[in-house]
Amino acid sequence: MLLHLSTWAEIEDHLKRSKTVVIPIGSNEQHGPTGLLGTDWLCPEIIAHEAQRKAPDLLVAPTFNIGMAQHHLDFPGTIALRPSTFMLAIGDWCRSLAHHGFEKLYFLNGHGGNVATIEAAFSELYAEASYAGKNRGFACRLKNWWELKGVMAIANRQFPTGHGSHATPSEIAVTQWAYPDSIKAANYAPQVAPTGPIREAMDFRARYADGRMGSDPAQATPEKGGELVAAAAAALIEEVAEFGAETAPA
Repeated sequence: MLLHLSTWAEIEDHLKRSKTVVIPIGSNEQHGPTGLLGTDWLCPEIIAHEAQRKAPDLLVAPTFNIGMAQHHLDFPGTIALRPSTFMLAIGDWCRSLAHHGFEKLYFLNGHGGNVATIEAAFSELYAEASYAGKNRGFACRLKNWWELKGVMAIANRQFPTGHGSHATPSEIAVTQWAYPDSIKAANYAPQVAPTGPIREAMDFRARYADGRMGSDPAQATPEKGGELVAAAAAALIEEVAEFGAETAPA
């Protein structure tokens, strides 16, 4: 089920069967000269929706598509949230879902720069309960899509060199598989981008002129993306089922 294409009555009925929900989360930021701006939120959404097609009773929430992208702000089209804003928004998403009775909130992430802040938001939620001397009533889990079982093994085989850490051929391939009409082309110079630190926006643009970090996205193909999506979706179904079956201590 897709939450945004359901009615409140359907969600109320779904909660009688399952109290687990998947939340794709990412960022809207530059991904080099051929990567779509939505790559980091599109990848988890594509995988979660493919998993839902294979397991129709899996519930997927609307995608949280703006995240921690301040270092990309000197590239047009990037939209970013401050860490404090991001944490507050995640907290309210979780509180809203928990208010209806959801107990397992599984965040499938597509942007490495989100991780620290998402984990901090979870800590704030748990701290509220700890200081109040009560049970939180719900649990959160964060997983980067590329860390799902089997995914990196495929990516390493497909892209033994030039995978890099930003505007990677694996994430570009996933979007190419889902949106073949939006495939872009460019002449990369150098073919494999440089690597280095991540700081503020001006520093990032000066270090990485076309937005890539250590990557050669020209290696991406829709076929490679399809293989990655299939593996990720299967692993997601398995992991969400395991999370949903987790019991609280007596």
